[in-house]
Amino acid sequence: MADEVYRAVFLRVHPTGKMVLSLTTESDGKEADYARLVADELGIPALDVKVVPADTDRFGTGHGYNTTPSGGTPAAIASAVEKIRAKAQLLAGAALDAPPETLKWFNGAWMLSESSDPTQVQTIESIALYAHGTGPLPAGVEGGLDAQTVYAD
Repeated sequence: MADEVYRAVFLRVHPTGKMVLSLTTESDGKEADYARLVADELGIPALDVKVVPADTDRFGTGHGYNTTPSGGTPAAIASAVEKIRAKAQLLAGAALDAPPETLKWFNGAWMLSESSDPTQVQTIESIALYAHGTGPLPAGVEGGLDAQTVYAD
């Protein structure tokens, strides 16, 4: 296990709601699929997700990451997205002054109910801005909205 080489994905949501998905692996021609996976799970347009294969600016060089494309990449992306949604739920609870566990994920947003009242809805875009300093953070929650998954397959 100590000699196993890992891969990683890193998903950052900028204050504007635009996203960058960084991969340690080289391009495999599925970058549009990866952007669509993130977009579908977070309720945003796929064009708002920039995929950067072999992102040495994010991961550096010489760290032993495996750069060979992997069949495990979609599951790793899904894991990072789930981490984003979990943190977004905490932040949406703070923004809506409601217990996070009472919120429902519906159509790309956390909301108090399935109403269309925009004061009771927090989209990923609004949560991203909130996470970058426009509101008080819940205890123990760091600012920003990003997640990383390291995996081996």
